Amino acid sequence: MSALRSLFVAAALCAATGASLAQVKVEAAWARPTVPGQQGGGGYLSITSAAADRLLGGSTPVAERFELHTMSMKGDVMEMRQVESIALPAGKKVELKPGGLHVMFIGLKEPLKLGSKVPVTLKLEKGGELKVEFEVMSRPAAPAHNH
Repeated sequence: MSALRSLFVAAALCAATGASLAQVKVEAAWARPTVPGQQGGGGYLSITSAAADRLLGGSTPVAERFELHTMSMKGDVMEMRQVESIALPAGKKVELKPGGLHVMFIGLKEPLKLGSKVPVTLKLEKGGELKVEFEVMSRPAAPAHNH
C-alpha cells in the first residue's frame, strides 16, 4: 500500500470515529487498594479532551462493572450516586477525585493490590475507546510548588 493511500485510510478512520484519541489526554489515573472480600473500589484521574466530548463509562477485566459516580456530603451524611456520563468541555481538565466525581470498580474479581496496575478501557461518546492503566496506591503525592 502506498504511503499516500495509507494516510488516506488513517484519515478516513479518524473521521469515521468522530475524533482522534490523540485529542484525549488522561493523567494521574490511580485506584485505592482494597482488602480480600471487598466488592468495590474507587478510581480517580484527570482527563482533558481537545474537542467537547462525554465520558460514558468503561470496562475492566478486574471487575464485573465499571461505573461513573459522584459523591457529596449532605450534613454529616455521605451521598454517593451513579451518573450516566461526565461532560468533557473542550480544552478543560476534568478531575475525578476523592470527594467528587470518580469511577467505581463494582464486583471485584480480586483485591486491588498496592503497586499493581488496573487495565481500563474508557468509553467516550465521540472519541471511541481509550485504554489506560490505573496505578493502585494509597494516595498520590501532592504536586510540588515552586516559589
